[in-house]
Amino acid sequence: MKSGIDSNKGMMKGKTEWKVFLEVVSTLQAVSTFLFLGVACSLLMFYLMFTSLWPIPTLYFVWQVMDWHTPERGGRKTTFLRNWRAWDHLRDFFPIKLVKTAELNPNKNYIVGIHPHGIMGLGAFTCFSTESCGFKEMFPGLRSNLLVLAGLFRLPLFREYAMFLGLLPVSKKSLTHLLTNRGKGNAVLILIGGAAESLFSAPGVNTLVMRQRKGFVRVALEIGADLVPAYAFGENELFKQVVFPEGSLRRRLQELFKKIMGFAPCLFVGEHMGILPYRIPITAVVGTPISVPKHIKATEEEVDHFHKLYMEALSKLFHENKVSCGLSENHELRII
Repeated sequence: MKSGIDSNKGMMKGKTEWKVFLEVVSTLQAVSTFLFLGVACSLLMFYLMFTSLWPIPTLYFVWQVMDWHTPERGGRKTTFLRNWRAWDHLRDFFPIKLVKTAELNPNKNYIVGIHPHGIMGLGAFTCFSTESCGFKEMFPGLRSNLLVLAGLFRLPLFREYAMFLGLLPVSKKSLTHLLTNRGKGNAVLILIGGAAESLFSAPGVNTLVMRQRKGFVRVALEIGADLVPAYAFGENELFKQVVFPEGSLRRRLQELFKKIMGFAPCLFVGEHMGILPYRIPITAVVGTPISVPKHIKATEEEVDHFHKLYMEALSKLFHENKVSCGLSENHELRII
């Protein structure tokens, strides 16, 4: 970790103090949004219910009930927020880079699995929910939507912010709508490992949770969407985490919390104020698509077959790019 930090200090020498400040503020904004904005919005609306401004949250909650299914029906993405200048500074903080290894046909639809989840999935967010990394220019004709924890879209106000960025709930209804109701040229991105995988996130660790995660393959078969593996090298290096041994009491408590709440209580720390991630480069490499036929009633054998093909393609992508993306030749990928 120390050598990585030292090398990035060298990269900062060419930047003005103002640029460094903007990068830090933009990154803190992104991290604080991830950690606190949903809770803050909920508390604010609850507080306003007991003030003279109570009509505002009341009307909003009525609106939210009426608008309840919008996140699963494509949301309402805005170009303005995805092009916000702050995302460029967030990209430059690490920096974050998007790499294409194969063409993606805009006349097809794709389910892109992005790995690993990391603590916050900052690489996936920056590359695919903002325009700062050049996704539209790199993959012309494709529209990207990153699917995240469905519970976030129950939080007042925060749900609007998330939808404006093109974030949508990771559910079968949402996935099916995006791939069947919006024509061709859709790239739907899923952090396959989810909250369970975040508990394995630590520097030098490349552990993916996906052997039993086959729902995305089944949907791909039902719709006829091609599968694409993607790996964000550096994502697990952004924070240090206390990783409890598998099977230990503390680990079981974390998993119980995750099962009840939907997200994992990771005990992590970054640099400076603790929540600022380390300046470690992130390289998100998008792999070669796996052609998937349309089988509305796919058998378990078909699902297992394409799931195996996906894992093999992901492993190949990892090993072919690990050295050029900052890992040593002896780094291995563990899939559980």
